[in-house]
Amino acid sequence: MFTGIIEEIGTVKEATSNHLVIRAKKVLDGIKVGESIAVNGACLTLTSVDIDTFSADVMPETLRHTNLGRFHYGDRVNLERAIVAGERFGGHLVLGHVDGTGKIVSYTPEREKAVIARFSIPSELTRYIVDRGFIAVDGVSLTIIDYDDFSFSASLVTYTRQHTTLGSKKPGDVINLEVDIMAKHIERLSQQGHRGFTSTFLKEYGFIERVRTDGPR
Repeated sequence: MFTGIIEEIGTVKEATSNHLVIRAKKVLDGIKVGESIAVNGACLTLTSVDIDTFSADVMPETLRHTNLGRFHYGDRVNLERAIVAGERFGGHLVLGHVDGTGKIVSYTPEREKAVIARFSIPSELTRYIVDRGFIAVDGVSLTIIDYDDFSFSASLVTYTRQHTTLGSKKPGDVINLEVDIMAKHIERLSQQGHRGFTSTFLKEYGFIERVRTDGPR
């Protein structure tokens, strides 16, 4: 699991149809073969680690749903190590399981050095978009400030633009999208026949305490 707070921008050293080699520094500290790193928000398992690079195999399923198959030598990528228990949780819960890709539609400067970024989104993912909700874009945790049936907007502060690849991408570039996992869980529960989150439902699933009816406790 990840938080969507990017630790470092790495550089693609090698990219084939099923294998990546990425040059990095910070995320290699204490990392071992078999552990996970999110590359542009896609969770990859490390197959080798060197002084300044790591390698990972990329499965066909990952290539179908992400922009990893578009990588070339020298491309910059967002990197984040998996959550460590006890660390600060600065973004939101990101699984590294990309739901699909969209494109950067536009960048619009705003007051106080902020930039409003507009992203397209596949129609099958729009039902998970809500005002002030979370979404991961190329692994970056962003808060949605506006949306329609085809796109959404988020405000990019200076720090985000300087410390992630979103600051150097341009309109038309393909980005990875992961919607909030909580939205998908709620949808799944609704599909299983629940007509709403009533007090009975919340008690049944342990969200609130059951009230005894056999006298004072």
